[in-house]
Order: sequence, then C-alpha cells, then structure tokens
Amino acid sequence: MTLRLALLLAAVLAGPPAQAGGPLSLQARGEVLVAFTPGDDAAGLILASLRAARRQVLVQAYAFTHRDIAQALVDARRRGVDVRVIADRLQSERLETSVVDWLARQGVPVWLDGEHAAAHDKVMVIDAGGPASVVITGSYNFTHAAQHRNAENLLVLRGNDALAQAYAANWRRHHAHALPYRPAP
Repeated sequence: MTLRLALLLAAVLAGPPAQAGGPLSLQARGEVLVAFTPGDDAAGLILASLRAARRQVLVQAYAFTHRDIAQALVDARRRGVDVRVIADRLQSERLETSVVDWLARQGVPVWLDGEHAAAHDKVMVIDAGGPASVVITGSYNFTHAAQHRNAENLLVLRGNDALAQAYAANWRRHHAHALPYRPAP
C-alpha cells in the first residue's frame, strides 16, 4: 500500500475533521423524527433514545434542568454507557435548577464551556461509529420549560453515522477547550 493511499484510508476511517472548516455536505439517510413543543413529547423521544444507547452518549447543553433526562443519562452510565456532558458555564452557574452539579455528583463526567459568549448547542450524539447512531438536536434545551412552556423544535436523526461522526467531532472540538467541572465539597 502506498503512503498516499494509507493516508487517504486513515483520513476516511477517522471521519469528518475535528476542526471547523466550512459547511460539511453529507448524504441524507436514515430516519428523522420531528417534535414541536408545547404539544409533542420531545422529552419522551430523548428518553427513549437514551434508554437505547449502548456505547456512548456525548451531550452539549446550554440550559439543563430536566431531571428525567438527567436521570436517564445517569442510568445509561450505570449500565456501562460512556456518558459525557459539556455544559455552558454561565447557565450552569446561574440557573438555580441546573442539574449539572447533580450529574457530576452521580459520576457523570462534566465539562464547562466558557470559551464562547454562549455555548448554545443543544445536542446529544448517541453511539456514533455504527449503524445505530443517533443525533438529537434542535432549539430544544434540556429543560422543563422547553417541554411545557416554550415553542421549541427537536430532531432525532437515526441511522446516519456520517452525521453522528460530524457531531462527535464537533463535541471533541469543544471538549478541547472546556474545563472539567468539580462539584463543591
């Protein structure tokens, strides 16, 4: 195998680049579930996806107060799923009902992203690297207000691993500058 072919193969197997470099064009494939709140059970779609996770869940959260979603992440971790959370630093500190501290106390690794004016992502990447990959995204914060009071949208994108790999690479890009969260004693 030539060096050039080996490098190309390594780049393909590594997935999309971890650095932002412009729009990424991917083939549309898989299943798309759409929910709008109030009205649709967006939280239920998230919970079902977390219960089905087998290997890894990567989370980026702006505001995170939804206790059932937090509990589903802890439950996934307890059954051996690698669960990791990056949360917006200011929202985690300012929201009295934030579950970020509770997640960390339950053993979920949490990092705070204070690099941006707002770490405004609302994303979960589940089991990237395989055919059962799932990306959850949309305007929906992981909060009770998003489910019951706000007009929000949620997309659950299943079975498009190239998309999941791109979101996982973006998660890693933010993880590189996020700081580990340590609960106060």
